Amino acid sequence: MDGPSGTGKSTVARRLAGALGAGYLDTGAMYRAITLAVLRAGVDPADSAAVLRVAEAADLHIGTDPRHASVHLGAEDVAAEIRGQRVTLAVSAVSAVPRVRDLLVARQRQIINEAGARLGGIVVEGRDIGTVVAPDAGLKVYLTASAAARAARRTAQDSAEGRKSTVDATLADVQRRDRLDSTRAVSPLRPAEDAVEVDTTELDITGVLDHLLAIVRDRGLHRAAAAR
Repeated sequence: MDGPSGTGKSTVARRLAGALGAGYLDTGAMYRAITLAVLRAGVDPADSAAVLRVAEAADLHIGTDPRHASVHLGAEDVAAEIRGQRVTLAVSAVSAVPRVRDLLVARQRQIINEAGARLGGIVVEGRDIGTVVAPDAGLKVYLTASAAARAARRTAQDSAEGRKSTVDATLADVQRRDRLDSTRAVSPLRPAEDAVEVDTTELDITGVLDHLLAIVRDRGLHRAAAAR
């Protein structure tokens, strides 16, 4: 499941995984955790060589339970901190480093294979899942929504989780991230050719989830997880 931030991707992916008894992987959280490690090390996110060294040394652990998507650096739970503004402003630069992407894509494929063997399937969300990480996936979804709707959703989420933000500032950040992610040289944000595109601007989470569950069942993809 790919798409820009604010489309409801994380919520939909987690609920879809839960409904199917499948694993769940938020690849964006992996890039955010590495970005946090970079910032803590005092490294300039634009220094590709230094960023790679931090990424290679980072003790990153990410859970695949959709009920509790844990993210740890070493023994420390960083799930809340990686959503802060400091990380948000730097993550595009870190995730654009080709060798960092190679490192994390290899890890993501390992997690996908392990979840497939253990659970029968996994729902993976990010920005290059259908195009790079899992091009042979049985279902590729690309969620989209207007920039204004995405900014409003992110601002509401920030407020609910105790982070200060305004719709105008969030809209500017959404547009900045869209521009950086869609124009980067390595794994730019774009839908896979065979992706199902869903515009969530006028849809609630339940509507999107029902639509995707119907597609999963039509393709018989629910059977693998149900058989475990």
